[in-house]
Amino acid sequence: MNSLIIMAGGASSRMKRSLGKSKLSESKKKLAHSVHKSLIPLGIKQKPLIFHLISNAVAAGYSDIYLITSPENHAFQEYIGKDKSNNTYAGAQVHFVIQDTPEDRIKPLGTADAVEQALNQYPELQNQTFTICNGDNLYSCDAFKQLRKERKTPNALISYARSALNYSDERLVSFAVMDIDSQGYLKALVEKPNPETIEKYRDHTGEIRVSMNIFSFVGKQLYPYLKNCPIHPERNEKELPEAIRLLNEKEPNQIECFGVNENILDLTSADDIASFDQL
Repeated sequence: MNSLIIMAGGASSRMKRSLGKSKLSESKKKLAHSVHKSLIPLGIKQKPLIFHLISNAVAAGYSDIYLITSPENHAFQEYIGKDKSNNTYAGAQVHFVIQDTPEDRIKPLGTADAVEQALNQYPELQNQTFTICNGDNLYSCDAFKQLRKERKTPNALISYARSALNYSDERLVSFAVMDIDSQGYLKALVEKPNPETIEKYRDHTGEIRVSMNIFSFVGKQLYPYLKNCPIHPERNEKELPEAIRLLNEKEPNQIECFGVNENILDLTSADDIASFDQL
C-alpha cells in the first residue's frame, strides 16, 4: 500500500473565476491565474499545495505518487520533473498520468475515467492496493496513515466528522454524506440529502460523516467498476463516487469506514488561499 493516486484535475476554472472578487493582491491574482491552483505558492514557506500534500503522504509511508493531470498542464512537469515517471519530488517518486479527452468531447470524461486511465497507463496498479485522493485538499499525515494500516476489508475510505470541518454551511451541504452500518461498513454515499432526512445518517458517536474523496482500493476489484461506470445524465461524466456506489451495491461489506475528526484545508476558490497562511 505504498502508491497514492492524486487527481490534480484540469484548468482550475472555479478558482480562476473567483479571483476577480477576492481580496488577494494583484500580483497574487496574476500568479493564481497563470498556474494550476495546486501550484500556487502558499503560506510562510511559499510552497504549493501539491508539495505539502505529497510531503504528508511520504510522512505516512507512501513512496510512489501517480499524479493525474490534463495534457495542457505542462507546469507540473516544469515544477516537479520533466520525465513521464520516476521524478523525485518531496521525498517521493512521482509518475505522471495524462488524462486524455475523447475526440468527441470538449472536456475530460470525469474522475472515474481519470483513475481508469491511471490503471491503464500503469498496469501494475491493477495488481496493487492504492490510495486515491483529490489534489486540492490537504489531507493530514494521520488520514493517510489510516488507509495504510491493517484492516478487515479490501477497501476503505475516510469518513470526516462534519462538525469538525471549518467550512460554510453552503459548502458543507455539497459533500456526500456516508451511511455507515454498526460494523463500520459503508452502506451508501448519499449525495446532498434533504435536511429533513440527514439526521438518520448519524453514526454511533452521534456524528454526521461526510466524504472528502480519499479512498483506498484493490485495483483488480475497482477496475471493472471504473471501466463500466455509466455517464451521469446531467453532468455528462463518469464519476468516481458512482463507480464506488456500484461496487458497494454488488459487493457489500467490502468498504470499511475510518472516522477522522479534524478540519481539512481546501483550495477550491481564491478566498481559500488565505487559510493556508500558517503553513
